[in-house]
Amino acid sequence: MRVHHLNCGTMRPAVVGRLVCHVLLCETPDGLVLVDSGLGLQDLAHPAARLGPARHLLKPVYDPAETAVRQVEALGFAAEDVRHIVATHFDLDHIGGIADFPQAIVHTTAAEHAAATTPATLNERRRYHAAQWAHGPIVRTYDGGGERWQGFAAAHPLQGLDERFVMIPLPGHTRGHAAVAVDTEERGWVLHAGDAFFDRSSVAAAHRSAGDRRPNRALRAFEMMVGVDRAQVRDNHERLAELDARPDSDIHVVCAHDPVLFDRYAAAPVQFPRSEQDHRH
Repeated sequence: MRVHHLNCGTMRPAVVGRLVCHVLLCETPDGLVLVDSGLGLQDLAHPAARLGPARHLLKPVYDPAETAVRQVEALGFAAEDVRHIVATHFDLDHIGGIADFPQAIVHTTAAEHAAATTPATLNERRRYHAAQWAHGPIVRTYDGGGERWQGFAAAHPLQGLDERFVMIPLPGHTRGHAAVAVDTEERGWVLHAGDAFFDRSSVAAAHRSAGDRRPNRALRAFEMMVGVDRAQVRDNHERLAELDARPDSDIHVVCAHDPVLFDRYAAAPVQFPRSEQDHRH
């Protein structure tokens, strides 16, 4: 299965610097699957209504060429070829692009869908924007149960998709946040951790080279500010770091917003498996 790494929304918040919206586009025999969707065309056309005051903080570049739908088309596909969108969560910079694929089935955790559609706290009422799903997408939710996966207590297979796609609940950033694992078969798993971490130095020992060991402290502070459970955010860091550090692992952990991590995978998506030298860094 071929996996494309797309940036579906460059943002330039003050102090933090350049951020991306790292989206996976997966080619399967039954059509295309997106993991997250980034910002969409309607977000760029109507930012006040769809992004709200957060747009002033995030400062997106509003480039239509960065939207998932335009990048899908640039690869020679049609919007209708996207059959499924698996959302790590419903924050505005992850869910806005779903409106460009109205026929796609959206997969999320039941907890995240509830947080977005029936917000229980002031944080939830402020962070979610119902205009982004006002087109009425088909949504499939997952709750409870699941099977153990790579040390995680519960993981959900996704209805309508094969065993190469797995959703792993990782609450902390939001009430129902999840990671999404994609099995590329010959090249191992890509684990899209969404916003379970913001900065590669938080978890990814394999991605720390001599030149990027220092954490982005402003980004770390922002991560804690917007998370609903800081203790859980820290726990997620530890669990993902342990997974990423396994010397024999074929799992490649990425996140949504780290630009260096995105650039590495987008420029050289064939860098599987990781070498022992990578782990020594």
